[in-house]
Parts: sequence; structure tokens; C-alpha cells
Amino acid sequence: MFELVLRAPEALVETLSDALVDELEALSVTVEDADAGTDGERALFGEPGMPAPAAGWERSTIRALFESEHAAEAAAAVLLAQAWMQAPQAGAAAQPAAFVQALQAVPEQDWVRLTQSQFAPVPITADFWIVPSWHEPPAEARRLIRLDPGLAFGTGTHATTRMCLRWLAREAPAQAAGWTRVLDYGCGSGILAIAAAKLGARGVDAVDIDPAAVRATADNAERNGVELQAALPDQDGGGARGAYPLVLANILATPLKLLAPLLAGHLAPGGWLVLAGILERQAAELRAAYAPHLAIEVLDTDEGWVLMGGRAAGAATPTTTPTTMGPASR
Repeated sequence: MFELVLRAPEALVETLSDALVDELEALSVTVEDADAGTDGERALFGEPGMPAPAAGWERSTIRALFESEHAAEAAAAVLLAQAWMQAPQAGAAAQPAAFVQALQAVPEQDWVRLTQSQFAPVPITADFWIVPSWHEPPAEARRLIRLDPGLAFGTGTHATTRMCLRWLAREAPAQAAGWTRVLDYGCGSGILAIAAAKLGARGVDAVDIDPAAVRATADNAERNGVELQAALPDQDGGGARGAYPLVLANILATPLKLLAPLLAGHLAPGGWLVLAGILERQAAELRAAYAPHLAIEVLDTDEGWVLMGGRAAGAATPTTTPTTMGPASR
């Protein structure tokens, strides 16, 4: 593998990235702040609880990966021939608008082993743990989920997943008998669906638009000895069907807003809807999006993220109390 490294101003980043992927067939393209690690470094996407700053960095480093040195050199030659690459920046006549910073070999790495080394057992409660399939379980783990996320999201290390798991563990003693059907929409690795099943739920459906997530969920369910149905949303004989006493969705705020009619429509009378992937500053938007269907409130907070949920009108079920979990539970 060979890496072509370019330096570009904000105005050219999108043009260069599109050219590298669409026309020059780069295997991957990443964009970084060229001033990272210096006093000029700035957050691009913002921190939890704060609005996003500018749309791009003033100066970016673009890294494009190619299969061979020849392909990387050919891509560099094509880019350097473009007039917009050579046009000087305003006030910096001695420097082109964009330039090639390096062309270098990328050392081979065992990416699976590297990923595994970054994923350690995660406590959800004192005795409930998420344990990677390649790790020995901690002595204090009385209940555990064996997990290999593969290419799917959901290892238990992210605050959004932790909050969902904490809610399930906290509510299961009183509510699991009523979880006769559970929907995990956007299941990723299947971690929430598997946790629900481990905690006493039956009839668990796990749905994701990504086939890799569906495969990971099915594999992890088998690894944990639980029964569930993992499928694409429109798959024959699978997907979300009918009403559920519990609907879980750990995605992101924007798709959660768009999915409000669908997710609320799958709630059984008195059923619980639990949502994650929401920043604190987005809570009001989610509350408004779901208001026509049911009232949702913040149930938990963790590292600038919130867990939101509410109960559909209808038959009474045990209620939950909004809770803020401190660092000891992470």
C-alpha cells in the first residue's frame, strides 16, 4: 500500500477528495487538521454540548491510500496538472493553493489484532460486563455478553451504548416479564438486542440497514446462546413487524427524528421507547420530533450524551426515573 499526502486549503478539500475517490480510484481518503497538535488546532465537528464551528479547517492534510506506488504517483501527476492546484493562495504568492506533501509506503499491520487490543472488557453494572470474544471474563462478571463487533458499531465502550445497557439492566427486574417482544432498530453489533435477551426478553427482533451489522448480530447472538431474529428492514420474513412492548434505537439524532413515526408506530400500548445517539444540545429537537406520538424525556446522561425515552399511552407498565450516572458506572 502507498499513501499520497496532500496539503490543501479549505476551499479545495472537497474537490480533491472527490477527485481522489471518483476519478483516481483511491482506496480511502481521510482529511485531518494540518495544524493538529499546535496552537492553531481547532475542533471541526464541535464538542458535546457545543455548537459546531466552521465547516472546514483553514488548512487540511489529505491522505489517500492506493494499492501500488505507480497508482499513487499517477494520481499525484494528474492532480499537479490541474490549474487550480497551482493557483496561489491570497496573500501567499510563494505557495500554491494545494501541493503534494509526501508519497510513502504504508507498513503492513495486523489491523484485527490492533483493533482487538483497543477493546477491553467493559462493566455495565458491578456484575454485568461486555467481554470481547478474545478476552477472559473478569472474576466479578456474574452475567456477561461475549462480543465480536466485526464491522458493526456497538462494543459497549461508547457512552450511548453504555446508557442503553444500564437502562436495560436497571429496568429488567421489574419489566422483563413484559418484554414479550423487543425491537432493536439500528442494531449494529447486536449488543442491545443480546442484552435484552440475556435479561429476560423474548421475541427479539434486530434490524439494521447494513448487511454487515445483520451478520455480526446473528454471529454474536449465536456466540451468546440467545435467540433473536436479525434482518434488514425490508427483508422477507424479518425486519420490524407489529407492536413491541420495548423499542430500542441507538443511532444518531437526525435519523432518529426522521424515524419518529416509524419507531413510535411499532410501540405497543404502554410500551417503552428508548433512544440514544443524542447530544445534550439535541434533546429539545428530539422531544419536539416525538411530541405528536409520545412524550420523551432524558433518562440518563454520560459524557455530553443523553439517553431519552418515554412510554406510549395505554396499559400501565412500571415507570422509570430519570437518572444521571457518575464516572464510577462508566
